[in-house]
Amino acid sequence: MAVLGIDLGSRRIGLAISDPEGRVALPAGTLESRGRKADLAAIRTLVLARGVERVVVGLPLHMNGRAGPEAAAARAFADALGRELGLPVETLDERWTTLEAERTLRETGRSGRRKRDRSSRAARRSRAEIAGGREPRGGVDTLAATLLLRTFLARRARSGPGEP
Repeated sequence: MAVLGIDLGSRRIGLAISDPEGRVALPAGTLESRGRKADLAAIRTLVLARGVERVVVGLPLHMNGRAGPEAAAARAFADALGRELGLPVETLDERWTTLEAERTLRETGRSGRRKRDRSSRAARRSRAEIAGGREPRGGVDTLAATLLLRTFLARRARSGPGEP
């Protein structure tokens, strides 16, 4: 079963999708946030086109495990998405995914965050190629969604096919 991973942000939504067997997480780009109704509709289109049967949304907890306003927003989004899709939508602790994504991009010589016009146009264009991305900043979001989905799939594989 294909699974969609979502790294929810206020400006961009990172997306990752599994193979049809639900074993491998693959980057699926970003969605520029246009408001909840438009975002839900865009995700619904992707879910229908790709045969997704389950969704996992990153839950941004504080490092001490406490839930803040961002976590509440992610839970509300996950609930709304579940109602919109009629599919299981779960949340998964994402405390380390964005940090790991940024570290990975730095280590590969690609910055997921753009500095204020200090870099050349060629360098900015190079960063735009991250994960087939069309925008430099989307690299971190897409990679974070991919890492989140990879974690979800690994946990599900350890616990059995019917479990998250």
